Amino acid sequence: MVGRVDKARLMFDPLRVLKNLPDLRTIKAWYGQLRHDRRSHAILRVVAQELEREGVSLLDSTAPIAGEMAHAGVMTAREPSARENADISFAWPLMRELLRLDIGQSIAVRELDVIAVEGIEGSDRMIERAGQLCRRGGWVMCKGARAGHDRRSDVPTVGVKTIENLHAAGGSCLALAAGDVIMIDKVEMLNTADRLGISIVGVPSAIA
Repeated sequence: MVGRVDKARLMFDPLRVLKNLPDLRTIKAWYGQLRHDRRSHAILRVVAQELEREGVSLLDSTAPIAGEMAHAGVMTAREPSARENADISFAWPLMRELLRLDIGQSIAVRELDVIAVEGIEGSDRMIERAGQLCRRGGWVMCKGARAGHDRRSDVPTVGVKTIENLHAAGGSCLALAAGDVIMIDKVEMLNTADRLGISIVGVPSAIA
């Protein structure tokens, strides 16, 4: 399973119970396991457990697409500038901590300062917000996955639309945790980044 689920719209809609009438199993799972932790990974773990009980086993979603994962090193024609590399080095320890706390999967920085942090709204909306907050552009986006991330679902994902949104919002560089982020239509995504002058770099696992 890849791509975005609008958790904010689904979970915080005041009419959610009427629009998505839960059955008895869902009610039991919700109050039995999710009452005190409703973060994405907790919900998806419960879904996987319920499927397992019915004989449906979810596999590592990245196993068949190893070539579509971010790899270490510069992946585009343009390398990150010295300032962009400094921003990546500054942001990466902060992002690791955000991932550990399961706050979000992305962070936007410029000139060694945090512009925006991804929350429940998802990375596309964070990109838009970062562009609004940093109108001069030239900011860097870093994206990764928390340690021990369950790869059966909700693996961090980027694609052509990510690059187009990044460019429209003034972002100039995208740093991805190597081996942890899916790049949908990777070749087309890199070609789009080259056309728009955006640098994409994979941060090695030893650093990430």
